[in-house]
Amino acid sequence: MTTESVASSQSTIVSSDAGSQPLLIENLTKCFAQGDKRVLALNGVSAEVNQSEFVAIMGASGSGKSTLLNLIAGITQPDQGRVLIDGTEITSLRDPALTRFRRRKIGLVFQSFNLIPTLTARDNILLPVLAGGEQGPLSVNELLERIGLQDRATHRPDALSGGEQQRIAIARALISDPALLLADEPTGSLDSVTSQTICRLMKELRDDLGRTVIVVTHEPDVAMWADRVIVLRDGQKLTEFETKQFPDAQALAAFYQETVLSSGSGAEIL
Repeated sequence: MTTESVASSQSTIVSSDAGSQPLLIENLTKCFAQGDKRVLALNGVSAEVNQSEFVAIMGASGSGKSTLLNLIAGITQPDQGRVLIDGTEITSLRDPALTRFRRRKIGLVFQSFNLIPTLTARDNILLPVLAGGEQGPLSVNELLERIGLQDRATHRPDALSGGEQQRIAIARALISDPALLLADEPTGSLDSVTSQTICRLMKELRDDLGRTVIVVTHEPDVAMWADRVIVLRDGQKLTEFETKQFPDAQALAAFYQETVLSSGSGAEIL
């Protein structure tokens, strides 16, 4: 099956399964204990992400961007606020309902790949299904074709490059046909050429399959692939802007430097 036919076969799936309601983030606040003090990692963050939108979350270390992604994924519970995905308030769900929702609706991609070293690329992709999830309409062979690794299906992670491992991780996140793909610094351990390949793949998932993509990054070259950038500082949403106003990543980086880094950043200690 060609890439074009795979995308075509997804057209009805996007309209029926992915839903048309935006992702809503309302007044999220989260504190973490640090000795006898509390770190205010997020402080009343609100945002909206539309269906089939590619959004980057940027911020300096300690700005709260990974915490925000974990709250959206339901990995961490907020102290205050709520997250609504496809009309469901996931912050009100408890295991096992939250686990089932996450398997069906959310795909997660991490910087460290998190592949099982003893499994082949094919079996790593199938892992969510083997763990009790439901397989979406795309077969593992179709996903391998989409990421360009059909000839590496029987290789284990130690026989794959970093970029190939990350593509396998993305395919694994897609096997259950989630409406939302969340990626935390997915290019952080990759070289610049491979990073652009990963970014191109995520954009194709948005363009061809209608997936909503949210990526946490500190790299302007990665953020430039998104439709919009949300900037965090000191656990708060500082600003947001569309990337189409910048001619290239260098211009985006200059704006980011002027807007954010010159003002400093860091989580508030209570």
